Amino acid sequence: MAHLTRTLPKRLFRPIPTPFIHQTNQLSTTTRPTTTTTHLTTPRPNTVPHQNQRPYHSTLHARLPDHTYTNSQTAILSAALDFVPTTGFTLESLTHGARSAGFLDVSVQLLPRREFDLILFWLASRRGLLRSKVEDGLFTRLAAEAGKELSVDEKVKALVLERLKLNKDVKGVWQDALAQMSLLANIPLSLTELHALSSDILTLAGDDAVDASWYTRRLAVAGIYASSEVVMTRDPTAELVETAAFVERRFEDSRAVKEKIGTVGEIVGFGWNTAIGLGRSWGMKI
Repeated sequence: MAHLTRTLPKRLFRPIPTPFIHQTNQLSTTTRPTTTTTHLTTPRPNTVPHQNQRPYHSTLHARLPDHTYTNSQTAILSAALDFVPTTGFTLESLTHGARSAGFLDVSVQLLPRREFDLILFWLASRRGLLRSKVEDGLFTRLAAEAGKELSVDEKVKALVLERLKLNKDVKGVWQDALAQMSLLANIPLSLTELHALSSDILTLAGDDAVDASWYTRRLAVAGIYASSEVVMTRDPTAELVETAAFVERRFEDSRAVKEKIGTVGEIVGFGWNTAIGLGRSWGMKI
């Protein structure tokens, strides 16, 4: 080959440029047909990655903010409650409370929700006082006055009235507190406290039902108490006589509605059983 290169004309053996070789190789590799094989397999349940599994609790719904308090916050709020009857559930009451507890005025910034924290603390502390009254023999005293053993419904009504009486000192400023609780950002915690109160009342009264009425009874007690609070703010009597009469009427209405619902349920059940018996007599497989 070297001999032919020396004898033949040089134009027949012109060297090919290197870039052209690389370009040709690229074209040849890109135009070369390729074949791929796809295997369809059914994934096993155990092979699903853990991060792709769907959680039971939705992450789209944030948890309710916590309303537990540190020792410093508790000291400020406890002292501020003494000023609520005169200055209301306001920043002024919190400032007076901080001073009484030995803190600086700027210490109210320890409470992120300011006035609403004071309202929540009032609600939680009154629930504690209600439990203390029961432990101190509230039902024994009421039974002695009535001359008979109290039923569960009578205990519930007595606890609702006792809880309303715990608001007598703040009756003049409670409308402002209700307005604070009705704000959109405060509604979740306000409803949580209302549910906790209704649950405490039924538990203290000895209601141990575990069927579907567990929910309906708590909803009914919460509705009676919430409406009675509004009436209490307009009650001019010192011992909340008009509020007590309103509570009595509400319990009577609730008892009548429950009896009517029970009667309707019995009628519907009787009609349903009659229809089933009639269908079976006609040969239907029911």
